[in-house]
Parts: sequence; structure tokens; C-alpha cells
Amino acid sequence: MIIRKATFEDSETIAKYLLLAMDEIIYKFIGERNPKTAYYFVLHFVGAEKNQYSYENCFVAEENDQILGAVAVYEGGRLHELRQPVIDYVRLNFNPDFNPEDETERGEFYIDALGVSPNHQGKGIGSKLLQFLIEEYITKYNETLGLLVEEENPNAKKLYLKLGFKVVGTKTLVGKTLEHLQLKRE
Repeated sequence: MIIRKATFEDSETIAKYLLLAMDEIIYKFIGERNPKTAYYFVLHFVGAEKNQYSYENCFVAEENDQILGAVAVYEGGRLHELRQPVIDYVRLNFNPDFNPEDETERGEFYIDALGVSPNHQGKGIGSKLLQFLIEEYITKYNETLGLLVEEENPNAKKLYLKLGFKVVGTKTLVGKTLEHLQLKRE
């Protein structure tokens, strides 16, 4: 398996996998529980540039020319710049009052979403993507990685803690309280 920077051509697959990780949040963004609308919403942004979900901010795990997982990660200090196209789109098309809370901050590279093909879950692909990010951001560049995890997802939290992430507080996103975890070089 290789992990590589995503390309525009990967957009449809990336959108499917990222949506697996954040469907509830996207449903809140669009104001409806419609999987097709949510998919096209995410695809719109994955295939575009200069936004938080863009393929430009993604890495994919690939084996035998098949993408098995994807992760979106970006510098937290760029959240407002990268999120503005999303806010503008939601306000224009779904909710004119949309005003999401800040989910990340300056000083961390934020793992916005990580998703693995349903046919390949439980095979360590998510762990490999996270280990790649740890090597890339922490080991090579001495940066901090951050992410949010839902209380309803104890398996994900267990994995993050096993990899060395520490709970540093809570954040609220579209009204939902999530645990904020970070990993940095000791």
C-alpha cells in the first residue's frame, strides 16, 4: 500500500470516504438527512481548490490502483480562509444563517476527516494513514496534529489514544460537543 498526495482525479472516491467520517456534520450543514445531497455537497468541495475539503488538502491510501482510504488535513490557522467558500455555499443554497464554530486553531495541523472504504475497514488502513501523518507532520517537521472525536465513537478515540494523541479539551461544531485531541513531539 502506498500513501500519496491526492489528485483531482481522486475526487469522487475521496468524497465517498470523507462523507463516511462526517455525514452527521454535513447533514447539519445542509439541513437535511439526504445521503445523495450530502455526497454531492462534499464532492463539490473535494473537486474544487482552496477550501478545507479540497483534494489539495488530502492524502489517499492506494493499493493495486484502488483507493482504500482518504484523509483531509490542513494548517488550523487557515481555517477561516479555507472554510469561507463552504460557508458562502451553505448560506446561498441551504441556510442563510449558517455560522459554524471554529473546529481547529493556529498551531496545529488539523485532521478534518478520515474515511476508509467500507470493504476495507478493520484492516489497519486508518491507522496507516494516521501513522503517515504522524511521520509527515510530527517526525519530519515537529508540528502538532489535532482532531476531534465524537463520544459516540469510542473505537476511534481508542485508536487515537493508542497512537499517542492526548485529550486537550472540547470543541463545539454545529452544536455538537466533541473531544479535541492533539499529538505533538515530546
